[in-house]
Amino acid sequence: MANSVFNVPYPINEPVLDYLPNSSERKAVLDTYNILFNQTIEVPMRIGNQDIKTENTETLQPPHDHQHKIGLYHKAEKKHINAAISAALNAREKWSQLEWTSRAAIFLRAAELIAGPYRAKINAATMLAQSKTIHQAEIDAACELIDFLRFNVYFMQEIYENQPESSPGIWNRISYRPLEGFIYAISPFNFTAIAGNLCASVAMMGNTVVWKPSDHQIYSAQVIMEIFREAGLPDGVINMVFGDPVMITDTILESPDFSGIHFTGSTDIFKGIWAKIGANIQKYKTYPRIVGETGGKDFIVAHPSASPREVATGIVRGAFEFQGQKCSAASRIYLPKSIAQEIINFVKQDLESISMGSPANFENFVTAVIHKGSFDRLVNAIEQVKKDSDAEILIGGTYNDQKGYFIEPTVVITTNPKYFTMEKELFGPVATLFVFDDSDWKNTLTLIDQTSEYALTGAVYSNDRYAIEEALQALENSAGNFYINDKPTGAVVGQQPFGGARASGTNDKAGSAANLMRWVSPRLIKETFIPAKDYRYPFLKS
Repeated sequence: MANSVFNVPYPINEPVLDYLPNSSERKAVLDTYNILFNQTIEVPMRIGNQDIKTENTETLQPPHDHQHKIGLYHKAEKKHINAAISAALNAREKWSQLEWTSRAAIFLRAAELIAGPYRAKINAATMLAQSKTIHQAEIDAACELIDFLRFNVYFMQEIYENQPESSPGIWNRISYRPLEGFIYAISPFNFTAIAGNLCASVAMMGNTVVWKPSDHQIYSAQVIMEIFREAGLPDGVINMVFGDPVMITDTILESPDFSGIHFTGSTDIFKGIWAKIGANIQKYKTYPRIVGETGGKDFIVAHPSASPREVATGIVRGAFEFQGQKCSAASRIYLPKSIAQEIINFVKQDLESISMGSPANFENFVTAVIHKGSFDRLVNAIEQVKKDSDAEILIGGTYNDQKGYFIEPTVVITTNPKYFTMEKELFGPVATLFVFDDSDWKNTLTLIDQTSEYALTGAVYSNDRYAIEEALQALENSAGNFYINDKPTGAVVGQQPFGGARASGTNDKAGSAANLMRWVSPRLIKETFIPAKDYRYPFLKS
């Protein structure tokens, strides 16, 4: 095998299935959802070659039916985290030396398993435990995770092929070594694909991982682990642990073998982890890689030349798909006075046609927010708007948690461009509008840039090319992913590498070779075929 040079299959984005009435995929996912809904599972941690159960457990419930128990999971003690670190370090000895094509084959097989026999299961698990509609589950748990695996394998090959120039009598080459130690992956509740990618992209490059999924994504996380194991991932390469996040993080960051973190979550938590890494820097064998994608306060701005119907669709989809629980969700909207009311009327018409409820009912566009903490935070924000004189609720504003954590899609309008709902990340189905005079277009662009600490995504709607160019320049640092005449959500792997700067993260662009480069430590090898035998250079001659 070492005597051949191989090319991995060229990646193509996984087609998104439509789940039309009477389709086979619709029947398969609903049948699977009903099976999962009516059974109770037990999710152990996976450390090395063992499934670990403890006496400390928590229950799992669907956010849209929070009194219904669908399972339980086991939580770690400190000894389990130390065991996971040891398992990762032990597995590294063989995994880091495995031929890269063998690592590639494992993750390519995982992609095929998701595309085929596991598609209904991973989608149904995401619908059930994260309250995603089938469309949101399909583009996330199936298609995006498949794309991450296939494209990252291709990017890995591109990285390895990137070699330096050589000169006569000298051969230069680069070995892209995995990092020395182990990686800590922390994944969020809102995207099954992110959870799979944060650990898989690291492992693909020859590293081993301790992975802590969100407590509210454990149901689909165990499906990911099941897929990886069936694909042939060796024991100990990815170790999955649950429990107290502070205890887990502190234990991991105490290890001298900690070599990096791959994180998606809140800005405050990421900053706290960064500070702890800095405080512990003398303990580590190497400088840890710190890669994180955090929050967003993402914007849509419309120019007077924009189509009101197109802007309204961008608002409804960008703000309210998956209940606004995307770090890229549109939550602050800037509308010019000349077309603002027409846009608002279209948004009202759209939201009046939207139904809300269980994701098992395919007529629902909106389901529940993830947990009671999120529900309470959003309710408090909505009630504050009702009290304030410089803002009012135009659409929605109702909520009910009797059966599930349901928040009606809510549109706020404010006369204060620095109102708290324009600056604070709420992470829910609440969007705030600010109307500006048409003549204030350039000033509004400056306002957008200066309003938020975040810089993740943003969108401009305009049919005036000069205005688009003005927005591109004025908002250059306001969004890592910038959209022209489209909603600011829905980045596709291989097409729109994702990430932002400022308080939104390190902008290492998930879904690109740039991210994978963070998980290797290049070693330059210079080989001289005929070594020098005399120290004297020509200039020394008399």
